[in-house]
Amino acid sequence: MQHKQFEQPPRRVALFVTCMVDMIYPQVGRAAVQLLEEQGVEVVFPEDQTCCGQPAFNSGYHDEAVPLARHFVDVFHPLIASGQAEAIVLPSGSCATMTSHFHLELLENDPAYLKRSGELAAVTFELTEFLVDVLEAQLPEAHLPGKVAYHACCHLLRELHIDKQPRSLLAESSLDMVDMPGSDECCGFGGLFAVKNEPISVAMGNAKLTSIEACGADHVVMCDVSCMTHLQGLLQRQNRRCRAMHIAEALAARDSQSVDELNTAAQSKAPDTGDRPRRWQDVGTD
Repeated sequence: MQHKQFEQPPRRVALFVTCMVDMIYPQVGRAAVQLLEEQGVEVVFPEDQTCCGQPAFNSGYHDEAVPLARHFVDVFHPLIASGQAEAIVLPSGSCATMTSHFHLELLENDPAYLKRSGELAAVTFELTEFLVDVLEAQLPEAHLPGKVAYHACCHLLRELHIDKQPRSLLAESSLDMVDMPGSDECCGFGGLFAVKNEPISVAMGNAKLTSIEACGADHVVMCDVSCMTHLQGLLQRQNRRCRAMHIAEALAARDSQSVDELNTAAQSKAPDTGDRPRRWQDVGTD
């Protein structure tokens, strides 16, 4: 899918925050919004958004994933078509892959939805891709204590072919970056792979921890919170000093307290969602 070429950089975008950010890591969503707003971009958050269907799709439950793909179109297409938003931005390579590639596969027998899904795919961007390729962003200096390494997540690298964008943002960030051996090797998460093949998943994760140790990183940053969760779990269980972080948190750290403030904000009570569906299983069940 070819991305739309904007005559002028978009000034308003819709944020598709993803399930894990919404439910577990809201500080990552806040950091993504901060980075966009610092570039003069207004961020719209449609509250009716739910899961994109990736867990069901990757499990082979394609029929069950179709209502989620349709719901994504129903929520975001009116915003794009009406000009209320010019693009959709996601802090996730895996969900960006799902919404811009695999939704088209799910909806191939539904011409009306397929057309609108294709129109959304053309304006759907992973966060670092949008910052670099669309906005040509010059971010303020970031500040994290210690050395920082980058891990390239699989969907981002192998499906979307996005690699230079996050690396360039980190290189220009004033962070103390170190090269990690095997930075492009899978961490072993792989969604349900980590559940169904736990021993292999853990072994791959431990190999990544060896690489982290070898480069002396205090922080390892990446573009997907799923891989971040996997690595952080291993790091904590083994009492390693390194911490896994989403790249948005690292780039949005403006002083020594920035990350702590984001994490503190994440502890605050979530807003009442009323009767809106919050789980992918709840969509289309009425």
